[in-house]
Amino acid sequence: MAYVATRGGETAIEQAERLFRQDLGTIDAARVQAIGQTMPYLVDRVMGEASLYSEELAALALAQTGGELAEAVLVLRAWRTTQPRIAIARPVRQHELLTQRRISAAFKDIPGGQILGPTLDYSHRVLATDVLEGKPYAPPAVDAAARAAPAHQPSLADWQRHQGLVSAAKASDLAPEDIPDLTREPLLFPASRAHRLQSLARAETGGVLALGYSAMRGYGNAHPTVNELRLAEAEVVVRHPAGTQFSAGRVRVSQAEVTSKEKGGYLELGFAATFGWNEVKVIAAATLDLNSAEAPVGSPVHEEFYLYHTESVEASGFCIHFKLPHYVTFQSVLDAMRDAKAKQAPASAAPAATRQTEPAE
Repeated sequence: MAYVATRGGETAIEQAERLFRQDLGTIDAARVQAIGQTMPYLVDRVMGEASLYSEELAALALAQTGGELAEAVLVLRAWRTTQPRIAIARPVRQHELLTQRRISAAFKDIPGGQILGPTLDYSHRVLATDVLEGKPYAPPAVDAAARAAPAHQPSLADWQRHQGLVSAAKASDLAPEDIPDLTREPLLFPASRAHRLQSLARAETGGVLALGYSAMRGYGNAHPTVNELRLAEAEVVVRHPAGTQFSAGRVRVSQAEVTSKEKGGYLELGFAATFGWNEVKVIAAATLDLNSAEAPVGSPVHEEFYLYHTESVEASGFCIHFKLPHYVTFQSVLDAMRDAKAKQAPASAAPAATRQTEPAE
């Protein structure tokens, strides 16, 4: 379909969408289920950036948009706004998490021990091309001993507080229902810690990685050490109208604490968490959180810069809107160019005429 000046209005727009849908083919429950089963980490990323935990709906968003992440997040966020909020869950404590993976780069022997869990960190990155030749890849079974670690693990930061390495935690005087909600309130600066962590939790992974990496490489005062990294499942505990508390299910979560410096005799910790398992995002986000206090205004790791520019829907929407017709504004640029050239023409023509009348030597 040639890209020409848009004509036909509603009919042309409808046909353009039909072309897109036609390339994707029929979307059914089996395709959605296959996406959820075969690409769980991609589904996790969409859930985290959309700030809505639903594996099925995230997989549907990916199927419906052909895997275009920005579009999938937009669709899922739009659906989220139509749903009522029926309860506020009880805050999740680290020691209550059903931990699948827990490591520390700061201490070798941590309370509870290092739990490698599911990861490719220590494996060779080799493409399984045999699959394309008709030889299915079946992963080897996991030894029972590898699953023997206790599900509940203590908080490393709490252990450090007992050691006098980290300052005492400040008790919050806010009830869970009074914590500010970024999805219902505008982001203002300087941002509260709650808004900062919420914004990072649903920020675009690539954007957080790029700016977190810039902090690590010198634009910020941070060379982070991963104090504790967790992949876990959290119980969603809510209160029934009758007054009793119950678990409404579990959600996968990622958490990271990083440190790189001390203040007042204590280690400072940066923190980040998000829906789903997304290690690189929470490490980079925790680095930005750690660096926020001292980053100069205008720096790429100053909170006003990175919170604005890692907002997935706003950033992608602003970039994509440049595809829409800008005929009038662009024509004004061309008119200004032509006018400037027309004014310069007489001035440049006069010396040329003078040179033509001069006698030759």
